[in-house]
Amino acid sequence: MKKFMNNADDFLNESLQGFKMAHSDIVNVHFDPSFITRSSKTKEGKVALISGGGSGHEPMHGGLVGFGMLDAACPGYVFSAPTPDQMVAASEAVDSGAGVLFIVKNYSGDIMNFEMGAEMLTGKSATVLTNDDVAVEDSSFTTGRRGVAATVLVEKIVGSLAETGASLKECKTLGDKVNKNSGTMGVAFSSCTVPAAGKPTFDLGLDEIEFGVGIHGEPGRRREKIKSSKEITDEMLEAIMEDLKPDNNGELLLFVNGMGGTPLLELYLIFDNAMKYIESKNLKVSKSLVGNYCTSLEMQGASITLTKLDGEIVKHWDSPVNTAAMRWGM
Repeated sequence: MKKFMNNADDFLNESLQGFKMAHSDIVNVHFDPSFITRSSKTKEGKVALISGGGSGHEPMHGGLVGFGMLDAACPGYVFSAPTPDQMVAASEAVDSGAGVLFIVKNYSGDIMNFEMGAEMLTGKSATVLTNDDVAVEDSSFTTGRRGVAATVLVEKIVGSLAETGASLKECKTLGDKVNKNSGTMGVAFSSCTVPAAGKPTFDLGLDEIEFGVGIHGEPGRRREKIKSSKEITDEMLEAIMEDLKPDNNGELLLFVNGMGGTPLLELYLIFDNAMKYIESKNLKVSKSLVGNYCTSLEMQGASITLTKLDGEIVKHWDSPVNTAAMRWGM
């Protein structure tokens, strides 16, 4: 195993210390228990957005804490759910009296711990559960579909609405709509190595890909021989289209996400392939995002997310945001 690491036990805390020092103008990092908040206090009357999950998916979620997105994030150990005491501490730090909205990916450990955390709170809370992965209905990690890259889009769009002073109910309703309007499919060219394990999560032949892989290296729909970028992209989009069923002439947000080990040169190539496929289906991409936002350590691979747009979603996508990983309009 080759990683920049001193020892596995200190790996996460040292990374969080570095993150804190690099982005002290935007975030503050707390320890024992670990959670990340904005550097400034949540304004009165604003719903506080909190997300989290296992580390290894950076910049999701800590890199998305800041104006226009999350108020706090709870990082678990690598690929392990954060604990209820992290959620409680984060909630107490950022709740301004308008309530807390938890944005939770559909994984059993995340759901259980966020539910326990919510039960321990004295203030009001609600949850948006993301389950945008169209690859499989069930896995050893979930009941139902997995929550993956569309979680980033939910956090941006609902984060914008929360900044306007919207109610907890309104924020949850929009989050549920964005999740329902989104579908994601991922492909892996290689595995990743969890530091504590010291070996790859799974093995892939030099000429193989995992089609429909999960963000923790969970198996997908099938393992197949590598093809051209166009063929892989078309296959991913066909699976998303079959599930999402966008309206003819409908407008979409196209999100090409890297898994951590794929260069931007290749991600933009995928975007080009995807645009040609989508335009051939009488659909229009009017919003876009390309980059590494929902990663899987150093996995080589990518995912594609499509989100059906309406005026409300577009308005809150375009609004200003200032986080360590996503900044525009400020």
